[in-house]
Amino acid sequence: MDSLQQISEVVVVARQKSLVPVQQLAGAELRRLSVHSVADALRYFSGVQIKDYGGIGGLKTVNVRSLGTNHTGVFYDGIELGNAQNGVVDLGRFSIENMESIELYNGQKTGLLQSAKDYASASAVYMQTRRPEFAPGRSDHLSIGMNVGSFDTWNPSFVYEHLFGQKGKEREQEERNDEREIAMQLAGEWMSTSGRYRFHYARRDGYDTTEVRRNGDVQALRVEGNVFGRGRRGEWRAKLYLYNSERGYPGAAVREVPGRYSHEDRQWDSNVFAQAVGRMAVTPIYTLQLSGKVAYDYLHYLSDPREDVTTMYTNNHYRQTEAYLSMAHQAGRGNVNLSLSNDVQMNHLDADLVNFVYPTRWTVLSALSASGHLGRVRGQASLLHTFVCDQTNHRGGSAGKTSRLTPSLSLVAGNNNWEMRAFYKRIFRMPTLNDLYYTFIGNKSLKPEYTTQYNVGLTLGSRNLSDARRQGGCELRVDAYYNRVEDKIVAMPTSNQFRWTMMNFGLCHIYGIDASLRAYCQLWGVAWTGILAYTYNRAKDKTDPQSEFYGGQLPYIPWHSGSAVVQATYGRWAANYSFIYTGERYESSANIAENYSKPWYTSDFSLSYERPFRKVKVRLTAEVNNVFNQQYEVVQCYPMPGTNWKFKMRLTY
Repeated sequence: MDSLQQISEVVVVARQKSLVPVQQLAGAELRRLSVHSVADALRYFSGVQIKDYGGIGGLKTVNVRSLGTNHTGVFYDGIELGNAQNGVVDLGRFSIENMESIELYNGQKTGLLQSAKDYASASAVYMQTRRPEFAPGRSDHLSIGMNVGSFDTWNPSFVYEHLFGQKGKEREQEERNDEREIAMQLAGEWMSTSGRYRFHYARRDGYDTTEVRRNGDVQALRVEGNVFGRGRRGEWRAKLYLYNSERGYPGAAVREVPGRYSHEDRQWDSNVFAQAVGRMAVTPIYTLQLSGKVAYDYLHYLSDPREDVTTMYTNNHYRQTEAYLSMAHQAGRGNVNLSLSNDVQMNHLDADLVNFVYPTRWTVLSALSASGHLGRVRGQASLLHTFVCDQTNHRGGSAGKTSRLTPSLSLVAGNNNWEMRAFYKRIFRMPTLNDLYYTFIGNKSLKPEYTTQYNVGLTLGSRNLSDARRQGGCELRVDAYYNRVEDKIVAMPTSNQFRWTMMNFGLCHIYGIDASLRAYCQLWGVAWTGILAYTYNRAKDKTDPQSEFYGGQLPYIPWHSGSAVVQATYGRWAANYSFIYTGERYESSANIAENYSKPWYTSDFSLSYERPFRKVKVRLTAEVNNVFNQQYEVVQCYPMPGTNWKFKMRLTY
């Protein structure tokens, strides 16, 4: 009964009404994948490139439709995860152990009652914590897990849930839903790994030896507390999150001393934030949503040339503080609805760099949106105003103020068996605080980086996936898109090779096709699920018409990529096979033989068994990843692990 509740049918139905392309992994489908982090799960979405700098400790970022990492917003339980310093969110830090769903939206999330931040990115990833579900008469749940695996990995975790006010009495589910309800959840995990694995060291004339990847160790602790409230007029949730880690960065596998790879960079992180989101139906035609967040991030980075001859001495400390408040209103009934959202955010960066200007950024966002439907046609239009004001402690040292208006428009038409959609969106991203103010590198005269998106798509097949899972069915989605990126922000060398500067020097034209197929059937007493995803992407560098490499494919963007997932469930047994393919690409916009990168693929397999013992449910899972020991690099000179394994055990009371 518990596993059926965790699939969360409500989320699936909402996804089907989206006006823009959306992909989702949720419930049992997500838990059965051979993945540890959110970054691993996103690899199975079409149109996504994950930059992985090697192993468990390496940085993992997401690039959607070749627009760049900074154009993807990452939201956790409805509020965006921020990093004003460099605009990058490391998705490798977020575990799926307590995750209910992961969604990827191109354009923006459909729906009027949302913060202005939801409109402010070219694409968005939404992570949703699993909400506790209690059977009548139950008020406590406890789940304890242990994962062990390759690279000396130990990963214990726990989740405790409590329902307030139950008092042990049996009540009908319908009666309970009409009353006030407050539930809490406390979850945590610790991960320890040496990060060591073997890889082949490649020369131009082939592989010459096998080496061991070192300095990829991680010691990480994550603890989060959630409180969920529900009443007759609305619901709310609050989160307190703590993450603390020490890790080594193994660096590029470039041999400076014969037989030695000597990268010894270290990084310490502490991240803590508290946030809350609540919505209430004030009247039958007016709904209010309030959101707020405060956050503190600390980063210590150490690079010592006595340990690594390829680097300069660096021992920097960075501290970010953030405060955020949002208010969203929705009004309307029937065919026409309106919304107004207003956000204000403050970011401050403190660092022990020479001549640092200690910037503070104030961001005010206002979004006016309207939606309506006429017959089979639905549409939504929005207008976002962005005001940004930077302040520094040096007179004349700030980039000043920026004020922009950006529109978006989405249309969809169809019925339960087919759907056609289209959207247009114009959006920009501000230069990060590092882009503008990093000592010797920053350029306060940088302009925002604009993207213009066009998309047309078609969906065919079963529109009710819950029925399809029981009776069999399939759904095909195909989207064609064109993106234009202007004033791309890039790092350019100056007269001193140790000093670079940031410049607006780029124009990109991006054409592509995303396709996905989901199928469900019952055969031989086995419930089968199949997921196929394919992407064609042509990303042209149009920066300099005089360059001999004008029109070349952008770095690390493959022309062809795809994935396949097959899941089978029989009684208490469940099996999962996952396949990921990345086609040929280049490691520079100079598309020449020296920069060519060969295609690669990986295959993962897992088998799990679940059964109850009295009041305790036991789930055992065995995983083998990269079954065929593929030697590959997602980023040049950052080798990935070969065949590795993991064993998981989880006890739920």
